[in-house]
Amino acid sequence: RDPTSVVENNNNINTSLISLENYSETGIAVAKKVLPSVVGIKVEYSVSSIFSRGESIATAEGSGVIISEDGYILTNNHIVNTASTSSFYEVGKANKVVVYLYNDETEYEATIIGTDEQTDLAVIKIDKTGLTAAELGDSDSVQVGEFTMAIGNPLGLISSVSSGMASAVNRKVTTDGVTYTLIQTD
Repeated sequence: RDPTSVVENNNNINTSLISLENYSETGIAVAKKVLPSVVGIKVEYSVSSIFSRGESIATAEGSGVIISEDGYILTNNHIVNTASTSSFYEVGKANKVVVYLYNDETEYEATIIGTDEQTDLAVIKIDKTGLTAAELGDSDSVQVGEFTMAIGNPLGLISSVSSGMASAVNRKVTTDGVTYTLIQTD
């Protein structure tokens, strides 16, 4: 019997073999592997308002993941394509997209290659080679209860790592009239 096995079959949990001994070591190893593939993104937008003359600049920040060693980066569409209008203001498309690499304070200006509102995905590119591309997994194999990690730059907090578990798979969420099928994590 494999001593690292927790589940003997689909119905019986072998509680005598449950151990969290390697939990921290697993988290440290994953963070070390993944962090070099995660980038910070800062975007500048032009904003015009009925309350002021001319345009002002607004900024937003987010995260992305390197998908090829020659500078292609996957991010969310809403980070780089936030154009919106209300009766008081208008936010234009991104004027400037800057990428920050892990352990590198250099600003790399990015070009928006493509965006897709339906999937909320976008691809941007920086002019740099030799990058560490992420190893993408198979989201169809995720199971409820699996260990998860989120690594990114929320609110500009560079290289943040948090953990949890997969709370649900194939969770339907509707926002702004669009339904997404998602993996829910805590």
